[in-house]
Amino acid sequence: MNKTGLVKSLAEKAGVTQKDAAKILDSVLDSIQTALAQGEKVQIIGFGTFEVRERKARNVISPATGKEIRVPATKVPAFKPGKSLREAVAIKAPEKKKGAAKAKKK
Repeated sequence: MNKTGLVKSLAEKAGVTQKDAAKILDSVLDSIQTALAQGEKVQIIGFGTFEVRERKARNVISPATGKEIRVPATKVPAFKPGKSLREAVAIKAPEKKKGAAKAKKK
């Protein structure tokens, strides 16, 4: 699903126009982005937590040249799903039937 599909779904479920749904979605995303830029966590109970994590400086090897390059430390956005979201998307393996006897040929 892309942003357009999300806007359509939001509009249908909330009973608003697609234009209003797009404004709402943009506002929510902007609020999350602003909070993360200020170093804050955004926690939506049951859905998950958006946060900023520190990535340490490290040395990597360039695949093009084979030379070692120093990558500086940086901050990256991260998302940790909540319990409800994890459970909603969990793929459960089908259960195997135990004790199924094979028919014997006479």
